Amino acid sequence: MTHEPDPVATAAVDGRIYRAIHAGAAWRILDDRALVRVIGSDRVSFLHGMLSNDVRGMQPGDAAPALVLNERAHVIADLFVYAEPDDFLIEIDRELWPRARAHLERLLVADDVEFEELADWTVLDVEGPRAVELVSRTHPQIAALDLWRFVSDGDLRIAHLPRYDWPAVTALGNRKSIAAVVHELEAHAPEAQKADAAAFETLRVERGLARVGIDTGEKTLALEARFERAISLNKGCYVGQETLERATAHGSLKKKLFGLRLVCGTPPAIGAVVELDGHEVGTITSVASSPGQGTLGLGIIHHSAWAPGTAVMIKDSAGARPATVSDLPFK
Repeated sequence: MTHEPDPVATAAVDGRIYRAIHAGAAWRILDDRALVRVIGSDRVSFLHGMLSNDVRGMQPGDAAPALVLNERAHVIADLFVYAEPDDFLIEIDRELWPRARAHLERLLVADDVEFEELADWTVLDVEGPRAVELVSRTHPQIAALDLWRFVSDGDLRIAHLPRYDWPAVTALGNRKSIAAVVHELEAHAPEAQKADAAAFETLRVERGLARVGIDTGEKTLALEARFERAISLNKGCYVGQETLERATAHGSLKKKLFGLRLVCGTPPAIGAVVELDGHEVGTITSVASSPGQGTLGLGIIHHSAWAPGTAVMIKDSAGARPATVSDLPFK
């Protein structure tokens, strides 16, 4: 079944904002992200056994990507973990949190762990090669931070966090604190442009990062969606580990996330069929109209079409048009 192209993803991206993201910086408040504090004396051991990355090895000030998986290594949610001295902060897609919370709480037995949803907190994302430079004009601590590290600055947490495997800064805090950071950016770094959802969605597709629930289904394996950065294969036992290790050891993946570059024609519908020599090898899951790279799509594709440059056909209600397979991120 196909659906019309996502109006956010295929909306025309303002060229000025696109240039800022790729040559300067652009910012957006991510109201679709939820923030959760994890407290309790068993928080480290519990999260270490539930999440795909090495929580036990994190030190205060560390941030890390991680996944919530089921026993078969199917992806329930992806998130970022921030280690504080006395607790953890989790940043997660607001729509994914209820299912992830239900999964985690089902596995809570006698563990001293509680989840506190921070309803008044939000996320500011600053993307682009000058993000650190511009934010450091008012928060100089960020200039000395390594990747995947954050500092506390009063009610703020400011992180050198490559959300899209790309230069970026994240600020977490209550809405008043984040509004103050935005005001500072507008006053002291006017080069940073305010972005909309379409601009950041285009960046996500260009960078080839799967979005859980959009590019993945209930039975998508973490490795099929290329979530390697969020996975530790040597930290010990955790939910979904055995399946991931088996797939890694045997190289048994038969499908994986790849890019599709449309040669011409209208943007494909979500769910459009990808065919190679008349045989279906996948479907389109995300679409973006990039001012710099043209019409792009993502899809989890059969291994027979993995070679970059492979010519395929995209078919939906608008007809058939040619495309080529691209490795990720798009070049």
